[in-house]
Amino acid sequence: MRRLKRNVLISVVISLLVPAMAAADPIVGVWETEPDRKNLISHIKISACGDKFCGQIQSAYDKSGKEVKTPNIGKKLFWDVASEGGGKYGGGDFWIPMVNVDVVPQMTLNGDSLTVRGCEHVVCGHQKWTRLSK
Repeated sequence: MRRLKRNVLISVVISLLVPAMAAADPIVGVWETEPDRKNLISHIKISACGDKFCGQIQSAYDKSGKEVKTPNIGKKLFWDVASEGGGKYGGGDFWIPMVNVDVVPQMTLNGDSLTVRGCEHVVCGHQKWTRLSK
């Protein structure tokens, strides 16, 4: 009985700590994308979603910096991405709005730069995102 109580207590503590640790992860924050094929720059908010990470499109701007409205504002860009350690993140799904395709993302964090890569079959694309805020 004592062992069962201890195991339950450990499980509760872990379930409380894991989301808190994910929230403090260096990938969490607001990131600015490179211009896409329409020359739009987006701001992506990366948050802890349970013990993984998700990204949501916050806003979009034209090349002059003027905010533009698109139907994608507020939509999730990626979800279920996990930290793999050493600044690497992967798994989950990444939605590419321009072609309406989901790919498996690979992300590499280096300071305030995040390289985001996704492939569908043999076709791959990547961007470097810059941190705007934590």
